Amino acid sequence: MFCLTLKIYGSVQGVGFRWRAREKAKKLGLVGYVKNLSDGTVELVAEGEEEQLKKMLEYCKIGPWFAHVEMVEEEWKSVSGLEFEDFKIVF
Repeated sequence: MFCLTLKIYGSVQGVGFRWRAREKAKKLGLVGYVKNLSDGTVELVAEGEEEQLKKMLEYCKIGPWFAHVEMVEEEWKSVSGLEFEDFKIVF
C-alpha cells in the first residue's frame, strides 16, 4: 500500500475540483481527503494500491472541465496500513 500526497497548482479552486476528485478516488477504491489551501492550491492525500494512485495522479494533472492545472507536486510513501476509512472533502 502507498500514500500519495499531491499539491495542485493553477485555477483549481471554485471549479468543482474537490468534488470530482472525490468521485474519482471513490471509483478507484482510494481513501484519504482533498481540500483547498489558503494559497489557492488544492491538497490531495490518497492511500491505496500503486496502480490506482497512478490513475488518480493522471486525473489530477488534468482536473475537471473548468480547472486549469499548471503543476502538480507529488510525494509517495509506502504505508503498512490505511490511515483513512473513506475519501472525504475537508472544508
